[in-house]
Amino acid sequence: MNAMNTKLARYNMIEQQIRPWDVLDTGVLDLLAHLPREDFVPERYRALAFTDTSIPLAHNQSMMPPKLEARLLQTLEISDTDRILEIGTGSGFLTACLAKLGLHVDTVDLFEDFTVAAKENLLAHDINNVTYHTADAGNGWNQGEFDIIAVTGSLPVEHRGFHERLAIGGKLFLIVGKPPIMTVRLITRVSQSGWYETNLFETSVPALIGAPKPETFSF
Repeated sequence: MNAMNTKLARYNMIEQQIRPWDVLDTGVLDLLAHLPREDFVPERYRALAFTDTSIPLAHNQSMMPPKLEARLLQTLEISDTDRILEIGTGSGFLTACLAKLGLHVDTVDLFEDFTVAAKENLLAHDINNVTYHTADAGNGWNQGEFDIIAVTGSLPVEHRGFHERLAIGGKLFLIVGKPPIMTVRLITRVSQSGWYETNLFETSVPALIGAPKPETFSF
């Protein structure tokens, strides 16, 4: 894809996919207009960088469609003082977006090749306010409280593990449910023991590896 086609494809992604999905935040739109998403897409899928689809990654993982990434960023209303936790580094594109908007990002992924490649790519784009962790974020990993937590895989059933890592006033983006319909939820910590939860819209993404599953009953 040459530079002219890339520019047009990025413009169409924003105007035909992202804006119609009620993403109107100028900071988010400007970021997506300038951060080169194509640089974070596996080479074999580079032609799909701006399409309305989930792009396959290694380990049976995938990149979110652009409009879902955009809604996540708009929903969290990130400020430049926010400490951010990202669960699931993946391609590193969303990591880069979060880092551009916030103060610092801790990103956690089970797969070392994801965290290593993301670090190399973000540094190549002069993004250096990120700490990379190869770990299981849901199994004992704890690095304190965060103002923003973005969980990029779905949870078959909601659990409280991520709620407790929010600072008071902090916001958590979760996708909860089973295919084909899952619910995007925004959880805000309002006090030491209180959270306010809002259901936003429906989508479907792969489950977070190791996420708790609903109890089943045998008769």
